[in-house]
Amino acid sequence: MSREAPPDAFGRTAREYELGRPEWPVEFLDRVVGEMGIGPDACVLDLGAGTGKLTRALVPRFARVVAVEPDDAMRAVLEEVVPGVESLAGSAEAIPLGDGEVDAIFSGEAFHWFATSSTLEELARVLRPRGRLAILWNIFQEEDPPLGTEARALLDEAFERGGVPGLARVLSGRWREVFAGSAFEELHEDEYEHELAVDRETFVARMLSVSSIAVQPEEDRTAFAERLRELLPAETHQRFRVVAYWTRLA
Repeated sequence: MSREAPPDAFGRTAREYELGRPEWPVEFLDRVVGEMGIGPDACVLDLGAGTGKLTRALVPRFARVVAVEPDDAMRAVLEEVVPGVESLAGSAEAIPLGDGEVDAIFSGEAFHWFATSSTLEELARVLRPRGRLAILWNIFQEEDPPLGTEARALLDEAFERGGVPGLARVLSGRWREVFAGSAFEELHEDEYEHELAVDRETFVARMLSVSSIAVQPEEDRTAFAERLRELLPAETHQRFRVVAYWTRLA
């Protein structure tokens, strides 16, 4: 089996993560929140909040938003770009909130890293009765113009050095297995496609923020970024498939 990239290197690339990762589509979030039946007076948790890509979209929607992120560097960027947010150090297995404190939990781009039975038990602890859980991912589909042969080979070599990125865990669906026999009901699913115009630096930043590249030595990352810049056009159009899964406590 191929070696997997570790989940704990993102702090080394917090600035690149903030620049390179796409925002969540407003209309899709509105749709998911509506289907989940969460009102504006709710208290919600953004778990594994990273640099606050999802947090900033939740803040105007709900009365109280708590962002929990274990990495200090990622959390520092979050607090800078989402000023005044309630930001706490913590993990999915040890959430620094009281029993039954939140109406809903959101997790964007993170659940595959901590999809365990103990995590679900902790989520159930902090949720109020019939509390909701939403899991979201932004899945890259393709770019236009397509990457050339040299750029594709450069990326393949970088992934080979650093290990299989976390996306493989998402696409495998293995994360679903923990819900069997848990305190949560059946998962509901929705998806949405959108396209973004991405300049060269944003493209490079997104690739540097991938787990298998973030984990590599700084000199290797620098060399990779310099060569990738040489091979990219000034702008590309990238298509993403946003997927959302939600459930609630039984």
